[in-house]
Amino acid sequence: MRWLQSGRRRDLCALLYEAGSLRRQQLKTALERHYETRIEPQSFAGSVDALVDRGLVARDTEGIHDVYHLTDEGVAAVEAYHQWLAERLHGGADGGSETGGDDSTRR
Repeated sequence: MRWLQSGRRRDLCALLYEAGSLRRQQLKTALERHYETRIEPQSFAGSVDALVDRGLVARDTEGIHDVYHLTDEGVAAVEAYHQWLAERLHGGADGGSETGGDDSTRR
């Protein structure tokens, strides 16, 4: 899935998967804490807006706050990525990698 090419977008989805929903500033703060650096507001907004545009994240309004949560498609994408990553880390269901390499080349 194309959205997975962006680490920031993956991380935003992971944070929303864990939290359920977050206000915009809470989401930005959580990501900044994870990265241990400040993120430019325009850059953050672009990442979040791209996820909303792709239908992976939904934006609701509560009073004056934008609140974000994963859509069903977003949840499925995070879970599929988690499964794919777990297979890479643990040797997959067939005990090896898709490229035919062995475990000795991974460390």
